[in-house]
Amino acid sequence: MAATIEAQDRVLATAQQIVKSLNMNTKATEDMFEILSRFDNRLSNITDLMDNGSGDVTINDQFEKAESIILRHDSADDDVDSSSDYLAAVDLIIQMTENLNVESEVNEEIIDRAENALQAAMSRLEDDFRHVLIRNTVPLDADRLYGSVRRSGSYSRLNEGENDGEIDEESESVVAEDDQEGSSYHHERGASLGGDICLDLVNNEAVDELKDIADRMIRSGYEKECSQVYNNVRLDVLDECLSILGVERISIEEVQRIEWKILDEKLKKWIEAVKVVVRVLLFGEKRLCERIFSESELLQEICFVETTKGCVMQMLNFGEAVAISQRSIEKLFRILDMYEVVVDVTQDLEALYTDESGEIVCSEAKGVLNGLGMAAVGTFVEFEKAVKSENSRAIHDGDIHPITRYVMNYLSLLVDYSETLNSLLPSDEDHDVSLNSQVVDNGNGNGNGNGNGDVTISPLATRVVVLITSLESNIEEKSSLYEDSAMRYIFLMNNILYVIQKVKESNLRNITGDNWIRKHRGKIRQWHTGYLRSAWSKALLFLKDEGISGSSTSTSRAILKERFKNFNLCFEEIYRIQTLWKVPDAQLREELRISISEKVLPAYRAFLGRFGSQLEGGRHGGKYIKYYPEDLENYVSDLFEGKFVVMNHMKRKST
Repeated sequence: MAATIEAQDRVLATAQQIVKSLNMNTKATEDMFEILSRFDNRLSNITDLMDNGSGDVTINDQFEKAESIILRHDSADDDVDSSSDYLAAVDLIIQMTENLNVESEVNEEIIDRAENALQAAMSRLEDDFRHVLIRNTVPLDADRLYGSVRRSGSYSRLNEGENDGEIDEESESVVAEDDQEGSSYHHERGASLGGDICLDLVNNEAVDELKDIADRMIRSGYEKECSQVYNNVRLDVLDECLSILGVERISIEEVQRIEWKILDEKLKKWIEAVKVVVRVLLFGEKRLCERIFSESELLQEICFVETTKGCVMQMLNFGEAVAISQRSIEKLFRILDMYEVVVDVTQDLEALYTDESGEIVCSEAKGVLNGLGMAAVGTFVEFEKAVKSENSRAIHDGDIHPITRYVMNYLSLLVDYSETLNSLLPSDEDHDVSLNSQVVDNGNGNGNGNGNGDVTISPLATRVVVLITSLESNIEEKSSLYEDSAMRYIFLMNNILYVIQKVKESNLRNITGDNWIRKHRGKIRQWHTGYLRSAWSKALLFLKDEGISGSSTSTSRAILKERFKNFNLCFEEIYRIQTLWKVPDAQLREELRISISEKVLPAYRAFLGRFGSQLEGGRHGGKYIKYYPEDLENYVSDLFEGKFVVMNHMKRKST
């Protein structure tokens, strides 16, 4: 205890001697006592080293010993005690240099030696800062980075076959497969950004050490060297993080040349990377700068901007390249995803880059946002043009046309972006007026009333209704290409039912309303009736009684043979053709079969009951009465499967 008190007395005596020797003013005295009070234990050691045996420590002794510690201290000797001694010596040299520079009578040799010692100390601290920062940088991998921003769902692509903005039958390969599986497209919107995400970028215990070094370099006027070391190290780390996240440096020309399938994968990675970079890396980097450079707000901002600007600009440049690339309709959803994620992080960027030096980042982000918005609108317009100008041929089996699948899947996904698209699309007053009555009839709260019975619907709703109407017209035109009117009705039922189903199962229902659905279901019922009349009227004519009852027996039998023969031929022809027709909806397919059975089988059963006996007992009766009602019912169950079926005739024995 006595030794400790003696050591502290020597420290205070040293301070008094320094003050006396330098003839300091009151402020300098306070500064020196503050230095000594903060590092009393370390300075006690230094004072012990500087003690000349008489108990008196002169300013020259103090300076020489501090100078000796700084100049002999090798970076390899990095144990805690020597590091503490070194920092204490640096503090003394800094304080002495500050005070020596204001003393006009101080020996110039002492000033030069002090400045040389300070320069050597700063060089050592610069190296230490770099080594500590590199050694304690937290290793990051994809799991840690992506895990810091919660994600849900998985990506599924809309048709990838369109490369020129044209809709053609190639789109069927992906769309039909999807529908046959009974599933629907899912296009991930991405996880919402929210909450404070905290990920240490540098080991927490090393931050204080880095701050100690930075404080001394800032105080000594070496903040530029300190910031350069920090920026160089952290720039490499952020570049590596971008590489881990799959963000590459790609020029506008390269974006134009990349195949859509590959580009789409890059866009998905970019969207996720934006969230991670802004919400994890940038916020983490900002916090790190604030802790290490707490002595200088200016240096905090400079280091943060210089370290992160390149990373952010690389990402924004990619977004800009996509925004100005060639427009094609398959890109719309990914462009909207990009637009929305930039909207999400814009406010964060403004909060992060508050200084003048960071304005360029916020300005660039707004420019990219505007570019993506324009690209989204332009791509949407291309889609509208493609739908209206599509003129591919009809389907040979009456199945759902690729244009129907493509447009309805596209629209059902599009309405999920209603808020974004309504903010981007201009209002079309002409369409609003023409659609007012339809929206009012819907009564679904879709628009805003003005008190006069008129309703203003949103820009997207306006265009969606127009697109569905254009699609219906397109389907009608294609149906007119069928020579067989029965097949025309099958085609119309298949396609309009698909439209109805897509409307019902998506947010499109909020735009069209329930009245629209009821109206179009009424159309399907009309086409159903039209199909029965067109397809089966001829067969039913052969089951009429006219021309049979008043004839002689031989004449009557001849007429009956002809009637049964013609009915058989007609039924077999219908069977041969309509088993190849396709009705993909199971319920509609069954309803059609039931209605055929209800229309044809009673007539056949009655005709067979009235006249069958006249042929069954005769020679070759089985040749004319080839089918019984239950046979016909079995054959009807084969219709509309879209595949070739061989009709197996059961030979009937004459009775």
